[in-house]
Amino acid sequence: MPDLSRTSSPEVPDPAQQPSDTAAAGTGTDPDTDAVNALRSGVMRLSRRLKHQRVDESLSPAEMSVLGTLARCGSATPGELARKEHVQPPSMTRIVALLESKDLVRLEPHPEDRRQKVVTQTERAEAMLEESRRKRNAWLAELAGRLDEDEWATLRAAAPVLEKLAHL
Repeated sequence: MPDLSRTSSPEVPDPAQQPSDTAAAGTGTDPDTDAVNALRSGVMRLSRRLKHQRVDESLSPAEMSVLGTLARCGSATPGELARKEHVQPPSMTRIVALLESKDLVRLEPHPEDRRQKVVTQTERAEAMLEESRRKRNAWLAELAGRLDEDEWATLRAAAPVLEKLAHL
């Protein structure tokens, strides 16, 4: 497995110059288009594979996503969660009800607006998310262990950029 403690980050090679099984889908004439196509394809495949590394198979990806949002952003109203998750409020109401029935969230009175509720994750949800992160990180570290040192250095250098893209 690559040494995760190293901090050096060599220049990142142009992804369009790297061999890819998505090259046939690119134009072959525009390196930026080809790089975007390879990035999209790789991120989607990796995301699908990561979703299978769940601790609790009874939770849907939407339910896991809401728990992750609560862990990152803290308590929120169902309306705020719906906006953050890009779903309609009635859908979020159903997701929150399912999570509440599984003792993963609790609804509390809003401190300023008694008509609203605030969704807060429970300790059970926190523990489950931590276990899920641990499992996914271990799986991803095992995959990264199959990379050579140059590939790992490139991925390590690209990680902050991918994180930034995810939040734009």
